[in-house]
Amino acid sequence: MCAICGILNLTNSDKIDPNVLRTMVSMVRHRGPDEAGTYMDDRVGLGHARLSIIDLSGGKQPLCNEDRSVWVVFNGEIFNYIELRRQLESLGHSFRTDSDTETIVHAYEEYGHECLRHFNGQFAFALWDSNSHELFLARDRLGIRPLFYCIQGGRFIFGSEIKSIAAHPAVNLEIDPAGLDEVFTFWATLAPASAFKEICEVPAGHYVVIRNGDLNVKQYWSLEFPSPGSEPVESEEHYAEALREHLIQSTRLQLRSDVPVGAYLSGGLDSSIITTIIKKYTSSPLITFSIRFEDSHYDEGGYQAELIKSLGTRHSEYVCSSADIAEAFTDVIWHTEKPILRTAPTPLFFLSRLVREKGFKVVLTGEGADEFLGGYNIFKEAKIRRFWARQPESKLRPLLLQKLYPYLAQASSRPSYYWQTFFRTDLSNTDLPYYSHIPRWSNTAKIKTLFSERVKSEVGHRDTIAAVSSILNPNINRWAPLSRAQWVEAATFLSPYLLSSQGDRVAMAHSVESRFPFLDHNVVEFCSLIPPKYKLRVLNEKYILKKCMSEEIPSAICRRPKQPYRAPDSVCFLGAGAPEYVKELLSERELARTG
Repeated sequence: MCAICGILNLTNSDKIDPNVLRTMVSMVRHRGPDEAGTYMDDRVGLGHARLSIIDLSGGKQPLCNEDRSVWVVFNGEIFNYIELRRQLESLGHSFRTDSDTETIVHAYEEYGHECLRHFNGQFAFALWDSNSHELFLARDRLGIRPLFYCIQGGRFIFGSEIKSIAAHPAVNLEIDPAGLDEVFTFWATLAPASAFKEICEVPAGHYVVIRNGDLNVKQYWSLEFPSPGSEPVESEEHYAEALREHLIQSTRLQLRSDVPVGAYLSGGLDSSIITTIIKKYTSSPLITFSIRFEDSHYDEGGYQAELIKSLGTRHSEYVCSSADIAEAFTDVIWHTEKPILRTAPTPLFFLSRLVREKGFKVVLTGEGADEFLGGYNIFKEAKIRRFWARQPESKLRPLLLQKLYPYLAQASSRPSYYWQTFFRTDLSNTDLPYYSHIPRWSNTAKIKTLFSERVKSEVGHRDTIAAVSSILNPNINRWAPLSRAQWVEAATFLSPYLLSSQGDRVAMAHSVESRFPFLDHNVVEFCSLIPPKYKLRVLNEKYILKKCMSEEIPSAICRRPKQPYRAPDSVCFLGAGAPEYVKELLSERELARTG
């Protein structure tokens, strides 16, 4: 894991200023504190800040081919680099290092832009080919690693984080009201948009080519699902065993490292499965880390303790308080580079700090299972709402809601009425590809009533939810309802928010690389073939995942109700213990100034 940045002169004839390039690198040294390097010629400058994980002595970047005509800066990991290297050597390529970075250079020489299809990894890179005068940038299939760019003053400027781009004197950051509109609907901006005008994000599964002044953005991978009835006809046992084998293989692959690797342990099903695989199917020592909360409403320490005892892991934990969250919240926003609508990223900021303090640079985590194996409540909610739409007079309607949220039965009439109103939102449009997400988005969008008059006027009458149509997979209407919901969740939440604000940014704030065995593209593509009935059986989430590992993890964890990861919110900022910056922001003077 690292950070990359760079400049390509398009129409500007000035030479690359080495001081500017070094300043851009300095803004992202938190991502790569071990080494820094630059490459420059008359037209291009490439910068790199390194977090050394593979080939500690030989993997310095920027890195070039034998005749120095191809240069690359790379952030991430190519997990299948050993197999790919053997393949390229058999085709006549010679390697000077043992790094995964060098496989990118030789794969590009051999396959051109098609090299991306040969990579199993999480990556963002920029490659300069001086023979063709082409700059080639790419981002991994699921958008695990970030990559941004802008065009200013006849220059193409790019970086792993926006703050690196903003360090160039030609760039003046200006908040984009349309970007805010998306954040306060979807929780994040949807690529290529960002929270700032003129700053674009390379979408997941896309690459960018700049040649002869022309910029082209192309898609090389997309998440696809079969139409109902066209899935492979296999037994439940087949899918369970095949899923188990895929997960074992992806976990083994993602343990490749020349430094020790740890794992996050939340106490939930997904991280429990990854840690169990590490313990039982690899020779790697099992070192785990977890977040706990002083507030028992959010704490999962009991489930964590059960798995720690079962596996005999060497464990460290951070106990997070509301005061901790309030203190670090502004730092987290600096790292996320956009507004965040919940505090959940902040405890993970402390967790990555703990990992680094314990001497680790790499952790495996369980993200991705909920998206691709039907784990989120939003998938169940959509199923219930479809039933409500079909059976408007059914007496089962409130009972289904209580089955999903048992505490509603004990709730007062006001919360119960609120939830029933929430679920009734737009029941009639069941054919919309994003039907499952309308209640969430509509509810979040209510925050926009707090926008200043200036922001409201700049946003205008933009139909933000309908704008999702512009990014939809053209095949989405052929898929089953659960598959549609899974695609929308991956496109609007996984990469834009979960892997960014709650993933890469808070981990790399302390120079920690997160790896995601559930997001190996082979696992994701296999999961897309599993029939929906094996993912969400009635209202039993991740049914096939539980089945495939039920004999290897504690039954209490396998049977426990789904508990979404949450952190204290309003209590951190309001009341007698409110931090000074909150008091200032909510003062009459400041509210009058900002409108």
